[in-house]
Amino acid sequence: MDYPLRAYEYYLTSYRRVWRGSVVTSIVNPVLYLTALGVGLGSIVNRGSSPLGIPYLDYVAPGLMAAVAMQIAAAECSWPVMAAVRWTRQYHAMLATPLRARDIVVGHQLWVASRVASSATVYLIVIAAFGVVRSPLGILALPVTVLVGAAFSAPIAALAVRVRNEATFVALFRFVIMPMFLFSGIFFPVARMPHALRVVAYLTPLWNGVYLCRNLTLGTAGLWLSLANVGYLLLWAGAGLALAFRFYRWRLVR
Repeated sequence: MDYPLRAYEYYLTSYRRVWRGSVVTSIVNPVLYLTALGVGLGSIVNRGSSPLGIPYLDYVAPGLMAAVAMQIAAAECSWPVMAAVRWTRQYHAMLATPLRARDIVVGHQLWVASRVASSATVYLIVIAAFGVVRSPLGILALPVTVLVGAAFSAPIAALAVRVRNEATFVALFRFVIMPMFLFSGIFFPVARMPHALRVVAYLTPLWNGVYLCRNLTLGTAGLWLSLANVGYLLLWAGAGLALAFRFYRWRLVR
């Protein structure tokens, strides 16, 4: 059945009305980030012998690409999900049609994947223009980035449809999303952190995405470790999707 695509079509149609407001930032943001962090800060980090073994721009750029997937997924599956349940009630309108709760979940997740893929494509083009992509394997960073997005979007959507207080999202962004952005190996090696924090970082889906994207763009990705990273991201996405199916049905159909 094409019911999930009907839900996806709703998000696509809505976005067609506002895409001009985000297309500029989607292009400008990676250029600004890479110029400020990779070129500006990198000129300081790279002085003398490079402590990372590679130019800092090559180190930080793939990590930022993975982080964008996390940020888009979190933004699209937090307040918008609560709004669709409580305020604008799009979900209830969808359920008045032949769509089921499962169709709504899948349609929304497809939309988030599309948003992540389009932004990741822009990022990959920009970092390639900066000379960061050293291997043809770098193109595989695109599906990896989409998988990173799914590892966040599905669990956050499951949380968002269940909670009743929007303060939960403030705590989520402040105590989960932001710490992961800072301490998941984007800006400096996780191995330099204390052991306990290092273990926590390795368990985050963002670190696995950062590690994969970096090694793919550098051409240093090992097969078995990369498969382990992919499997871990799939586990997060699959578990989140299962919870989303259950919680959407509990909240919308009971």
